[in-house]
Amino acid sequence: MLLTRSLSTTVVLSLILIGANCSVIHLQDGCFELLVESFDLFLRRALLSGQSSISLWAEDGTTLLPEMAPLTGKSNIAKWLDEVTAKMPGYRVARQENDFHDAIISGEWASEWGTTTQVVQPPEGKAPIEIHGKILLVLHREKDGEWKIKQEMWNSSPHS
Repeated sequence: MLLTRSLSTTVVLSLILIGANCSVIHLQDGCFELLVESFDLFLRRALLSGQSSISLWAEDGTTLLPEMAPLTGKSNIAKWLDEVTAKMPGYRVARQENDFHDAIISGEWASEWGTTTQVVQPPEGKAPIEIHGKILLVLHREKDGEWKIKQEMWNSSPHS
C-alpha cells in the first residue's frame, strides 16, 4: 500500500501540466484548443520517456497531494519529486491516459480537471501497477507569456 501511494504521488507530480506559449488566447482562434492539446501531448511524452515536467511549474506553485501538507515552491516540489523517484529505481510509466474536462481560460488564468489512468511497470518483471485518479489544475500566464502550473490537486479514485 505504501509503495502504491508513493508511486501514485510521484505520478501526480509528473502529471503536472504543461504550458503552451500563446500570446493571446481567444476561444475562436484555436489557440485555446492548442493549449489544452499541447498539455496532454507533452504530459504523455514526458511520463512515457521518464522526463521531468518541473519546468512547467510557476516558481511559487503549490501542489496538494493526498496525505501530505501543501508543498509550495518549484524548488521544493522538484526536491520532493527527486527524493521519491530515488526511492523507486527501475520503475517506469508503461501507459498513460488522461481525459481532461471543462477547460476554462479567463484572462491570465486557466483551469481544468481530469481523470487519469497510469500503468507503472516495476523492475524485475514484477506485476504492473495500475493507478486511477482525478486531477485539478490552475494555470497562470506568467510575465514571459508562458503558462505555468500555479496550483495542482490530485487524488486517487477507484477504476470506473
